Amino acid sequence: MALFMDVHNKVDGLTAEAVAGAHQRDLEVQAKHGVEYQRYWFDEASGKVFCLVEAPDAEAAATVHREAHGLLADEIIPVREGS
Repeated sequence: MALFMDVHNKVDGLTAEAVAGAHQRDLEVQAKHGVEYQRYWFDEASGKVFCLVEAPDAEAAATVHREAHGLLADEIIPVREGS
């Protein structure tokens, strides 16, 4: 599977609790799409969220967000892990 970083540039009303809940819903939906959301990072002040995801393709990653909570990423970027 490929590795992607998805970027949400501005999630209105972002809180730590809200992003944790959205991530939990992703985890509940992901298996049926062959996707594994691994980690996320966020900044409440700016509303930015970044999600690291393994998926067959970017569309599968987007489908999980769409089905789980409707918060679609502004960008889904293929990435490779470094050290």
